Amino acid sequence: MMSWKWVRRLVNFWPPLFFTGIKATHISPDFRRIEVSLKLRFYNKNFVGTQFGGSLFAMTDPWYMLMLVYNLGRDYFVWDKSAHIDFIAPGRGAVKAVFVLEEATLERIRAHTVDGKKYLPNFAIDVVDEHGLLVARVHRTLYVRAKPHKREQPGAGS
Repeated sequence: MMSWKWVRRLVNFWPPLFFTGIKATHISPDFRRIEVSLKLRFYNKNFVGTQFGGSLFAMTDPWYMLMLVYNLGRDYFVWDKSAHIDFIAPGRGAVKAVFVLEEATLERIRAHTVDGKKYLPNFAIDVVDEHGLLVARVHRTLYVRAKPHKREQPGAGS
């Protein structure tokens, strides 16, 4: 897999993020912590001059999927399944979101998928302004399933 430095460079120039002004400002070497920012610009303002809701939603899109793919490895299918956003306050300036993937979450995913069943972990992401005030909360559900060669066979083991 690519290093965190290359991933950060690539995602920062990936058109859906680049053309909305979304930027990964930090990716930890173990892909367990990612920080993303979005400055308020003329091209991402809505009609009333605040952060466009679609941009706030987009800034939370690929991160947990990328983190899980990197940390679980190529033995798992990982997809975004659903998402929901609650707008709390207008984003009148720069906003940021922090994504953290705990070891306990990875252990829970592995335990729930060992027999080949799908698992749908949920993540809540807070989008905050430069003062730490909550602008939006996004709930994302991912689909995770072990690939056939990784699944425990019925009757195998103890």
